[in-house]
Amino acid sequence: MDQRETDAQPAWLQTLCETRDLPDDDLLPLLEQTQTASFDAALFAAADRVRRDIYGDAVYIRGLIEFTNICRNDCYYCGIRRSNSCAARYRLDKEDILQCCRTGYALGFRTFVLQGGEDPYFTDARMCDIVSAIRTEFPDCAITLSLGERSYESYEKLFCAGANRYLLRHETANEAHYRQLHPPQLHLQHRMECLLALRKIGYQVGSGFMVGSPFQRGTYLLQDLRFLQKLHPEMIGIGPFLPHADTPFATYPAGSLALTLRLIALLRLMFPYALIPATTALATIDPCGREMGLKAGANVVMPNLSPPSVREKYRLYDNKAASGAEAAESRRLLEAQVAAAGYRVVTAVGDAKREE
Repeated sequence: MDQRETDAQPAWLQTLCETRDLPDDDLLPLLEQTQTASFDAALFAAADRVRRDIYGDAVYIRGLIEFTNICRNDCYYCGIRRSNSCAARYRLDKEDILQCCRTGYALGFRTFVLQGGEDPYFTDARMCDIVSAIRTEFPDCAITLSLGERSYESYEKLFCAGANRYLLRHETANEAHYRQLHPPQLHLQHRMECLLALRKIGYQVGSGFMVGSPFQRGTYLLQDLRFLQKLHPEMIGIGPFLPHADTPFATYPAGSLALTLRLIALLRLMFPYALIPATTALATIDPCGREMGLKAGANVVMPNLSPPSVREKYRLYDNKAASGAEAAESRRLLEAQVAAAGYRVVTAVGDAKREE
């Protein structure tokens, strides 16, 4: 960074860029108060410089396979919660999943993300069989799992079967807030233990949280950032809360796009080497949301490789973007949109870089 750029930055932003941290008293106002367009522009520019210093203009693509919308849990915000009798349930079998991978591989994808509800049908034996089959057929690809909370032994078996990465959002690091978002059977402490288990086993770990979920406060977001500093995940996924009509939170307002973008930028400055997706939720809340996320510091996109016949059924929230550049088969459209934003789609496995 040259001296002119440094001189133009407010003191707090210069401190954040240099130390990757701010005191609580400086960070909290960024999470609670509406900021000016010029304020956010300076923050986004700083975040973009950092991501370009480390990752250049690369945007890594991951092929998302949503293989089951059956879930044993009843989270109050989620459209595939157990109590939603309106959801059209489905699950893909092993061959369906492998066919998704074959389609994705032909399109250039080298990371597959298997995401689903906590479906009891997918036992350790079944999941290990699927992961092993993907690893055998696609040895040059990364396999990311997002299957929710499982036992240490289960995570270990899946790792040994060939999975490299695991995504498990903590959703909120505040105990009281966690209880407001989840039924009594689910506990924040157990979720934290799962994340620590994944780290110990050797996964590249992803976590994250919703922005603007019901009852959220700025102090809770501060706790989220502090928790991530302790975990130091390779991947950090955040997105705005979006309501689903068939959940207890149907009438709550959506999270703020502006605050989500600000948090992406803060995360890039606090975790310069992290892989941070511009999520589907961003593209849902604003047609240009993904591009805005990239300009704020995100460097991953996850187009949908699921069979078109089931995409509409995996509805965690209403009005989910599922066509156009969100669809894996529209990779050329995605590349054009990413290029228009000033970046370049990269098909490499794309592990998180490590500080030298």
